[in-house]
Amino acid sequence: MQKLQSVYNYCLILLTVMFVLSCNNKKTVKDNDVVTNPVSMDSHVTENISNVLTNVSAGAAKIYDSISLHLPLVVKEFYSQENNAPIWSTTTKWKPLADSLYKFIAQAEYEGLFPNDYHYSRLKFLKDTLDADSITRMNAVYWTKADLLFTDAFMHIIKDLKQGRLQPDSLSLNKDSVLIGKFFIATLNTLTEKKDFTALLNSLQPQHKGYWELKKGIKSFVDSMDRKQYTRLTYPFKKGVAKDSLYFIKMLRKRLVESACIDSGIIMPDSSQLSKAIKKYQLKHGLTVDGKYGKNVVNSLNSNDVEKFNRIAVTMDKYKQLPEKMPDTYIWVNLPGYYLRVINDDTLVFESKVICGKPDTRTPLLTAKITDMITYPTWTVPNSIIVKQYLPKLKNNPNYISRIGLKLLNSKGEIVDPTTVNWSKYSRGIPYKVMQGSGDNNSLGVIKFNFNNPYFVYLHDTNQRYLFKNSSRALSHGCVRVQDWDKLAYYIAKNDSILNTNKPALKYNADSIKNWIAGKEHRRIDVKNQIPLYIRYFSCEGKKGKITFYDDIYGDDKTLIDEYIAKSDYR
Repeated sequence: MQKLQSVYNYCLILLTVMFVLSCNNKKTVKDNDVVTNPVSMDSHVTENISNVLTNVSAGAAKIYDSISLHLPLVVKEFYSQENNAPIWSTTTKWKPLADSLYKFIAQAEYEGLFPNDYHYSRLKFLKDTLDADSITRMNAVYWTKADLLFTDAFMHIIKDLKQGRLQPDSLSLNKDSVLIGKFFIATLNTLTEKKDFTALLNSLQPQHKGYWELKKGIKSFVDSMDRKQYTRLTYPFKKGVAKDSLYFIKMLRKRLVESACIDSGIIMPDSSQLSKAIKKYQLKHGLTVDGKYGKNVVNSLNSNDVEKFNRIAVTMDKYKQLPEKMPDTYIWVNLPGYYLRVINDDTLVFESKVICGKPDTRTPLLTAKITDMITYPTWTVPNSIIVKQYLPKLKNNPNYISRIGLKLLNSKGEIVDPTTVNWSKYSRGIPYKVMQGSGDNNSLGVIKFNFNNPYFVYLHDTNQRYLFKNSSRALSHGCVRVQDWDKLAYYIAKNDSILNTNKPALKYNADSIKNWIAGKEHRRIDVKNQIPLYIRYFSCEGKKGKITFYDDIYGDDKTLIDEYIAKSDYR
């Protein structure tokens, strides 16, 4: 016990010494510093900046009571190279760059950003006060706060414009002073030297055509957006669970009250009242008027302007995750848009409708290259489909797979009679392959496009071509079905032919593919010039100065918004 007390005393002394040393390192930060001669203002601001940033390096969590810097190490590093001199003002006057930065922050939504991520409320108060009050204008503390917040805001802006919010924070979390100097400090130095604010910020952003098309539509959207916050509904709820269904009805009623579709005095609507309210909402928003809630009604109720703007912000950040320069030729699949595009030299070659994975068998996001094409392919059923869909039915009817045109093969490739298998002993998989032979009824259609990926998915034709008429096409087991598979195949062949300048000659061309398909031949075609493929999830895009929104079919954007935007400390 005595030994334990000695250890405790030692730790107490050590902590006391560390506290004293920490206090000795701290500088006194003035709460008030009136300067009667404007010529002396800059030297006072410099001293205050030095004291504040000394405390930041000593571990202070905040500067000036409740004011925090978002990137304190970056800010400190920059000012240390400038001898702590003010950047944005001089002798009680704003520099033109400060006005430019303030205007940018005030209109940050036009960039897919959020003003309060960049101290807008505090900067507005400081700027308005300093502009209007001649007494305050002589207080160096106000100019000090403004200078530090402007610098921090600028560093945060260039990080978000360059990198976005969805990637690992490689720019600001890395404490490497070389990186800090190369990006943050060098960028601010470039601004103070060249003083071309717009050109500098534009140079940091993605040069992808889609990014700038989306950006063109933001201003008109923001200027007319309804900023009211609406109740968000979670659907579907667990069927048969009275608690969940009751909660959903309560939330639905609250949301319908917000849209003035049901009287707020109706606490718990009966089925007739609820149907009437839903019909009123459906009529207002151009939906099928049937008085029933479901996916379409809930999606519409959740798709308000605030949520849409958040999706714009997330989508702009997704562009920042793409390579700085895209390949000259590539295939772009956008899952929420249900389309595939072939792009060459930044120009659209053609576009095709696609069908993608259902929410419970979603198509993965990936980057790959088309390696080969197969005409009249066979289809080996993935284990996930066997377990979820086939096994329960095989246990009741061993002839099920034969009835739907599939074959059971053992490890040697020999056909097995499914009625001879004891299906009851399998639950997580089976020691057999389930395969569909090539033909017009094959689920993959007449051609498939292979690319290396760990998910066993590919692009392909389909024997259910009528499904392309649907507006919502999240219907597959994970692969991407392409309506204009022929255009894609012939383009790949043409691309191979044009780029094939070396012998030997290609063993195929577009006519070969046509002939093999006409003859129902099973052929594997190696693609010599493998075209990059990007499967992405962009729930909005710009078209002719306006923004088109797609359903958040997998809820990906909601997840990103909840994680990176809605919970931001700076909102």
